[in-house]
Amino acid sequence: MKLEGHRVLVTGGSAGIGLELARRFLARGARVAICGRDAERLEAARRELGEVETIVSDLADPASPQALAAEAGARLGGLSILVNNAGVQKRYALPTSSPEQIAADAAWEIQVNLTSLVALTGACMPLLKTAPEAAIVNVSSGLAITPKASSAVYCATKAAVHSFSQALRDQCEDEAPTIRVFEILPPLVETAMTEGRGGGKISAAACAEESIAGIERDRHEIRVGKTKLLALIHRLAPRVAAGILRDG
Repeated sequence: MKLEGHRVLVTGGSAGIGLELARRFLARGARVAICGRDAERLEAARRELGEVETIVSDLADPASPQALAAEAGARLGGLSILVNNAGVQKRYALPTSSPEQIAADAAWEIQVNLTSLVALTGACMPLLKTAPEAAIVNVSSGLAITPKASSAVYCATKAAVHSFSQALRDQCEDEAPTIRVFEILPPLVETAMTEGRGGGKISAAACAEESIAGIERDRHEIRVGKTKLLALIHRLAPRVAAGILRDG
């Protein structure tokens, strides 16, 4: 898929993988809008990236996807690529947490990581369908293949995004053939979310570079870095793969 001339919305685009994806879309001649919760971080990203639109949007708010789609379309003069990158993660053990805290944390993770992703995809669909060529890019995780114990709900949302991406790809092939559906499955990436967690991380820049290359090559399921090996191990020896990530 050639990226020049596309109009792109990247959620969670003020830092980490989202920021690096936005940088690479811009370098390939696309028009880009990024969104995030923090206006100051968005402004810092705008100063760093240059020609980028910034939109303050909190995907924890159920009303945000519809408003975000409308504003991105207006700012960019349409939309041809949606990158669902925003995500949040909590680390907690359900057996030792209060019911109230479990409910609050789980609701937040599910809303941001899954419910708003689906809602934003639906809100952007009319715009994407008018483009001659369009794409939806969902960022899941290697944890969609096998989970880790410390973030049960986060892993569950990423597994759901993986399944959703597969089914949505089939739906678009049947009902909206101009829309391609890509899924990026990163390994552990050096970001604010993963600070202090594990070793062997790759940089957000390296993750974004490999992801963009996969989109350009029309690889619908883009397993980045060590996720390739994880998927292979999981196919051959699922228990071994589960053991590798259990305490990650």
